[in-house]
Amino acid sequence: MNNIDRRNDAVRPSGQKKFRLDHANAKIAGVCSGIAKYLGMDPLIVRIIFAVGAVAGFGTFILVYLAIWLLAD
Repeated sequence: MNNIDRRNDAVRPSGQKKFRLDHANAKIAGVCSGIAKYLGMDPLIVRIIFAVGAVAGFGTFILVYLAIWLLAD
């Protein structure tokens, strides 16, 4: 395959950003830091939102976290 076939830039405009797990700033899997990087936020805020959501939402945020961890990257 040549470089044109392997690159995904042909489908996505260059200005669009893509969600990726952030393993460099990860505490567990990099999901919260990846979301924070994508949204331009502090990772601590996203982690607090996930922690509160996991407690208040009866574990729903834990399932969302696991789904993002398995599907991202």
